[in-house]
Amino acid sequence: MVERELDDGTRIAQLLASELTGREAGPFADAVVTDADPDVEATPDGARAYEVTFGDVRVASVFVLPERVRVEFAIGLDAAKRAADDADLRTRPRATTPPSLLVFVEDGAEAKRVLPVFRAALDAAREQYV
Repeated sequence: MVERELDDGTRIAQLLASELTGREAGPFADAVVTDADPDVEATPDGARAYEVTFGDVRVASVFVLPERVRVEFAIGLDAAKRAADDADLRTRPRATTPPSLLVFVEDGAEAKRVLPVFRAALDAAREQYV
């Protein structure tokens, strides 16, 4: 059993990318990690690590902070918010144009809990663009 939490933002982002791209079939089969910065270093404001896309559509951007990850969802915001609430993840709407939803991944265990949020956003992308 693991006795300490994984609370390194860069490592959490890597773990999340592996979860999203590690399957050839299923709900993440058409999710692609793009524009990855393999040398990204965490910053207090969050450094962009990579994008998650569906075709040419940006579903989310992943940012690394020293002790966590911030995921900025760009599509399927209502469904993503519901999925994040169901997974007890901290969220915050971002009043930008277009609006977005921030979801915070505080430790490695939450990397699995955020997967339903990605699934909800990807499902919205599929409905909108297919």
